[in-house]
Amino acid sequence: MQIGSAIWDFFQGQVLGMKWLNSLIGSGLSALGLDLEGRLGGSLQFFIYDTVKILILLSVLIFIISYVQSYFPPERTKRILGHFHGVTANILSALLGTVTPFCSCSSIPLFIGFSSAGLPVGVTFSFLISSPLVDLGSLILLMSIFGAKVAFAYVVVGLVLAVIGGSLIEKFGMEKYVESFVKNAGSVDIEAPELTKRDRMAYAGEQVKAIFKRVIWFVLIGVGIGALIHNWIPAEWVQTVLGGRNPFSVILATLVGIPMYADIFGTIPIAEALFLKGVGLGTILSFMMAVTALSAPSIVMLRQAVKPKLLVVFVGIVALGIILIGYVFNALQYLLV
Repeated sequence: MQIGSAIWDFFQGQVLGMKWLNSLIGSGLSALGLDLEGRLGGSLQFFIYDTVKILILLSVLIFIISYVQSYFPPERTKRILGHFHGVTANILSALLGTVTPFCSCSSIPLFIGFSSAGLPVGVTFSFLISSPLVDLGSLILLMSIFGAKVAFAYVVVGLVLAVIGGSLIEKFGMEKYVESFVKNAGSVDIEAPELTKRDRMAYAGEQVKAIFKRVIWFVLIGVGIGALIHNWIPAEWVQTVLGGRNPFSVILATLVGIPMYADIFGTIPIAEALFLKGVGLGTILSFMMAVTALSAPSIVMLRQAVKPKLLVVFVGIVALGIILIGYVFNALQYLLV
């Protein structure tokens, strides 16, 4: 048991967390005469370490996820989902969202395609909630910072939110509030050509390049904000606004996150810095979920496909779910960290 625990600790710390990289960067900065305990030296170490770590893990994860995704082109996904009904379809739709696009805006075209193919509105919304919120990449990156318990708990609650959110939208009879052009667009079922392993490798490589270019700025901005919070903003200030003594910290974090636009990879360094400042785990996760699932640009895009009433119901259900998740995680933080 101890051997297994030691192997896991090594994997989490040195492989996923890349603590060796942090030490190496620290040694290099110290050799240049920088004080790692000072604001400038500490900020540079945080920025370089987190940027390099996230980009390395991101590239590997995108390649793996894209290779898996090559087995699930949109037409095949539609056919798979079409064979299931009720909550089972919502669960499967949420799970399929974990191997699809990394941000809410890129998920919406697939959502429209699924709707035009005649899939139930609740099933398509389970996918739309899950896709930007939960993926294999977020699991690994969260594990590298917060540990396995937090990472798996985040994925589970994200999937539960997607299933419940889609089921409620279905139960409320929101089908009639999907724009008519989406429902009447129809779907052309073209059999996808069978790909060889070389084709899938090439596809995964292209996805790494495309997604890397798209998310690189979010990562750099996120790490920059994280370095600023970690080394320049006093912990007392952060705890006053977002700490456990503020009963509205979860609600505030959710409301602050909604207007922002980033993907899960851009929010993780901010979450890391907030956690080190003593902000509650639930407050941090609420912020991350709000940014990734309810970004302002994605809401604007979604409005083109659904009527205002459905949009309000969607935002309300997801926002309320995120807030409840935040308070639960704050209450149970002692079990996870």
